[in-house]
Amino acid sequence: MKEKQKRKSGVARLFEIAGEKKGLLILAGILSAVSALCMLVPYWSVYEVLKELLLHGSKINELDSSVLMHWGWVAFIGLVAGLLLLYGALMASHVAAFRILYGLRIRLSEHIGRLSLGYLNGTSTGAIKKTMEQNIEKIENFVAHTIPDLVNVLATVVLMFIIFFSLNGWMAAICVVCIVCSIGLQFMNFFGKKAKEFMKIYYDTQERMSASAVQYVRGMPVVKIFGQSVRSFRQFNSEIEAYKSYALRVCDTYQSGMTAFTVLLNSLITFILPVGLLLLSREPQNIVLAAIYLFFIIMGPGVASPIYKLMYLGSSTNEIDEGVKRIDRIFDEQALPEAEVSRLPVSYDIEFRQVSFAYENKAERKERFMFLEIKGIKKSFGAGESHVDVLKGIDLEIEKGEFCVLLGPSGSGKSTVANLIPRFWDVSEGEICIGGINIKEIATEDLMNLVSFVFQDSFLFFDTLYENIRVGNTSATREQVIEAARAAQCHDFIESLPDGYNTRIGDKGVYLSGGESQRVCVARAILKNAPILVLDEATAFADPENEYKMQQAIQQLIKDKTVIIIAHRLSSIISAEQILVLKEGRLIQSGRHEVLSKTDGVYKRMWDAYTSAFRWQLTVKKEETK
Repeated sequence: MKEKQKRKSGVARLFEIAGEKKGLLILAGILSAVSALCMLVPYWSVYEVLKELLLHGSKINELDSSVLMHWGWVAFIGLVAGLLLLYGALMASHVAAFRILYGLRIRLSEHIGRLSLGYLNGTSTGAIKKTMEQNIEKIENFVAHTIPDLVNVLATVVLMFIIFFSLNGWMAAICVVCIVCSIGLQFMNFFGKKAKEFMKIYYDTQERMSASAVQYVRGMPVVKIFGQSVRSFRQFNSEIEAYKSYALRVCDTYQSGMTAFTVLLNSLITFILPVGLLLLSREPQNIVLAAIYLFFIIMGPGVASPIYKLMYLGSSTNEIDEGVKRIDRIFDEQALPEAEVSRLPVSYDIEFRQVSFAYENKAERKERFMFLEIKGIKKSFGAGESHVDVLKGIDLEIEKGEFCVLLGPSGSGKSTVANLIPRFWDVSEGEICIGGINIKEIATEDLMNLVSFVFQDSFLFFDTLYENIRVGNTSATREQVIEAARAAQCHDFIESLPDGYNTRIGDKGVYLSGGESQRVCVARAILKNAPILVLDEATAFADPENEYKMQQAIQQLIKDKTVIIIAHRLSSIISAEQILVLKEGRLIQSGRHEVLSKTDGVYKRMWDAYTSAFRWQLTVKKEETK
């Protein structure tokens, strides 16, 4: 709790979590300040020229042209120097910004990779995507542009008022009063409690709209097949409407303040004119005062230009503050604890010892509860209960090199058992051991090297097929990649593509069928060659012609490995050395097919239903003609 109270916020926290040296930003600030000084030189030159003209305006032949030329060159040199220094400041700030962006994205990606899948299941993809893209991009804009602009504005305003007060205190004081009042209005607009609440709502509505957009795009086939539109997709439509309502509300709230700010800042000349005329009326022959008066008339409104940049500072600072909070929200998620010293097993048998598991996530709880209801599984939850029991007291042993099958009705916990082996989640009770070593004592990287996982929902990166297979072993040669593709029965269709293995998935409309994607994922697992293999029905998307080839590939893949298959097609499990039958999170049967198929229980009922399906046929009953 103390650490949270001491935690910095806003810009200070940004630099803290970025982990970058501030040298470039300090350099950018210095260059920007000196640039502001140089950019004021032309204005001072104008004052000197005006003074010279007023002093000798009545006698043109007495004008010293060398003085005018001198101040002309001074103005030109000052302008060029100011632009060059500003360029240097922006270059330094941009390099710093992109380093900060790179560091943040890398740290966020690594941290998310260490979190359990429970976090990803309980958080919308759109929200994470928005944090890693838009929120961090806002940081880039703030560091690269707003910080140099802020230093430039502050240096310009300070220097100009030093000049103003050195020339005439009364007219300078009028400018100060107008600017302080306008800045005060802006401060109340963008730094008040209401502004912070609006910024939170802004990010919340954007995250929800982003999450709904992702869901809408993924569900596009359903939307199109039923002839629906975005308005019929109620959640996405409501999020768009909510964002529109929020934007209009913000405009209405800020309208009066922005109007007052703009009018007051643009009214400097209105206050300077009467004050200057009053002073001149007391000293009508004072040519120097007349020159100063003209200088204020020209330069006074010019102060408004840098002040306008401050108008965006409040908004940018609030965005950074809210964005950093959301980044911290991800960093605050506890990663799976790592063993201080990793222990490596010498054997690859797997043992579950009284393993129980529950999803400790409200979003997951709700989703799981609905799923169980749909499946007709009645389960009561206490009012304060924040989890859903999925596995209860599982005891099982899978010997090294054994071919084991997980079987059971939908929602029985098959996938959960498989997902716990590579420690996608931590168990609630009990322990899982590989070679007698608790997987919590094995470093994540070492554990990932022990396990290959082929998911039913295959995922391919938007990269070449060669790189998609090579993910399994980044040190593999091209020959090894091709050999793995041959073993997975995907070499032929890859070679038939225009660019072969260099074909990019998703590029120019190149997408693979479900069966083809699945075989590429099997090729990955073959290339990885891990001693433990988990297959979530790898032949689920294979057509009858290719299923036999895929079965052959899998037979090559599982040689000398501990294999766990989550079965959906019972035809693929007859040869299993051990079949584990689960129901409602409990292990209720185990054994070989020959024994289980003749023993009353869940397995026999599933097998009988499967075999009887072969006798099903569709017939059309013809009506008798009268």
